[in-house]
Amino acid sequence: MSRLAPYRHLFSLPGTRAFTAGNLLARLPMGMFTVSAVVMIAGARDSYALAGAVTAAGLAATAVVAPWTARLVDRYGQARVALPATVFAALGSLALLLCVRYGAPDWTLFASYAATATTPNTGGMSRARWAHLLAGDAKALHTANSFEQAADELCFMLGPVLAAFLCGTFFPEAGTLTGVVLLLAGMVLFTSRRATEPPVAAQLPARAPLRAPGIAPLLVVCLAMGAVFGATEVVTLAFADTQGRSAAAGVVLGLQAAGSCAAGLLYGTVRLDGPASSRLPWCLAAMAALLTLPLLAASATGSLPLLAVALLVAGMATAPAMVTTMTLVQQRTPAGRLNEGMTLAVTGLLGGIACGSAIGGWTVEHMTPTAGYTTPVAAAVTALLLSLPTAASPRPVPGTPTRT
Repeated sequence: MSRLAPYRHLFSLPGTRAFTAGNLLARLPMGMFTVSAVVMIAGARDSYALAGAVTAAGLAATAVVAPWTARLVDRYGQARVALPATVFAALGSLALLLCVRYGAPDWTLFASYAATATTPNTGGMSRARWAHLLAGDAKALHTANSFEQAADELCFMLGPVLAAFLCGTFFPEAGTLTGVVLLLAGMVLFTSRRATEPPVAAQLPARAPLRAPGIAPLLVVCLAMGAVFGATEVVTLAFADTQGRSAAAGVVLGLQAAGSCAAGLLYGTVRLDGPASSRLPWCLAAMAALLTLPLLAASATGSLPLLAVALLVAGMATAPAMVTTMTLVQQRTPAGRLNEGMTLAVTGLLGGIACGSAIGGWTVEHMTPTAGYTTPVAAAVTALLLSLPTAASPRPVPGTPTRT
């Protein structure tokens, strides 16, 4: 039970349970919308190519719009910006649903889905609240960041399963409709908890997070880490398909997320010594090493159950690497612009996921799904090499609280 003491401490703070419940409710649809859109569009238009293109365009729009939304959140506050931005994104999802259902031209699907790019970075806003509440308490902040990473994994593990169930059991639009309701309800609950909201700075620091010392190298590391996730997903889908077990791919990938979720919760209870910058290369080295297990399982046995076990173990390296990366982003982002800094990191991850998906898909098509598992290993090694310069911590950003 002593292992749970750090988490009991977190949620004994006034208001933390309420804002966490709202944030989790709003975060769950992030794992639902893509799957729901693909099922809905492919079913109505009989084209997975169109469905993939629409969702890819939405991802690109998010990469452009999300940092600007986060900057507005930092400037005017979470409640004033996040809720209107969420309402606009929800209208985009509903517009997509109507355009698909009533046979609108293809370009309307792209326009509608692009409008969902205003969805705020819910995980980033939650981490910003923890950073505000736990300023000066590095140990508790580490636990909070670990919890948030576990929550991310849980939502992206359950979201696609829930979306597929709703769309398959009821009607193709059920996943999107449910996601919109959850997103709006969760954001209303989250933003109404004003007591835990970080105060708005009288004036934002002139230096943008992207120009802060040490941030740019971290974003490049995020790009490489995203490639790990994108490539693993595509290659696993292809591997399961070659065995005639496509339906099992979601369960296999869910086990990888489950491994990361469990590791994240455990990592939050570990007492850490030394700066986060020195831990990041070790975390990425563990990721690269463990990612060889799926490659070995696929090449040596060709067994999907053994691959699932290998991905479960490999996933355990994800959370420590992500928690350490986000801790460094918090440390190096100028005070008052934390939402923007963390959203830039998420944008880097999204860009890496897109690149990893493309490279993994090319490898599978021109070689074999088994060979495709070399792609996430190569991406993890690249992330490790890119992280080595970050071990030398840059000078603290003026106005940024010092945390370890």
